[in-house]
Amino acid sequence: MRWNWLLRALTLLLFLEAEDPHKDIYLYINSPGGSVSDGLGIYDTMNHIRPDVCTICYGFAASMGAFLLGAGTKGKRSSLPSSRIMIHQPSGGAQGQAVDIEIQAKEILYTKNRINQRMADYTGQSLLRIEQDTERDFYMSAEEVVAYGLIDQVINPWELRKAELSTLQTASELVTAS
Repeated sequence: MRWNWLLRALTLLLFLEAEDPHKDIYLYINSPGGSVSDGLGIYDTMNHIRPDVCTICYGFAASMGAFLLGAGTKGKRSSLPSSRIMIHQPSGGAQGQAVDIEIQAKEILYTKNRINQRMADYTGQSLLRIEQDTERDFYMSAEEVVAYGLIDQVINPWELRKAELSTLQTASELVTAS
């Protein structure tokens, strides 16, 4: 089931690029997180395709959801005002022989370091700060996430609505005047 979802998400990103490689792709995120390997597949695809990927959080973006929110195109990462965003280190479990558990522990530490470095790159925060903040669940408001560098702006739906109405009124005036 999970594989089908990932395959659809990746296929959709590639399809939208093929449709128009110059048109922005909007990725709406309301997610408690999910598989790190799936998320990294989406992250790599977002960075592989030509269109800008605009990420918008509505509600909640945690864990891999927060990572993907920040991985959007700089200047095009946003959130609705009441959203909450949470970052933390990846988690996992291992069982079996001691040697196998050690192998899994090394792999999760490797993945943790990769994710932290990427997050430091796109937020502008130091790697040390990212490591400290992701040691445990770290919750932020939409405004705090802008200051942190994970997103670029908080979208105020009421101001957007006013702008839309203003545009409609201007268009209406042009039609009436002609």
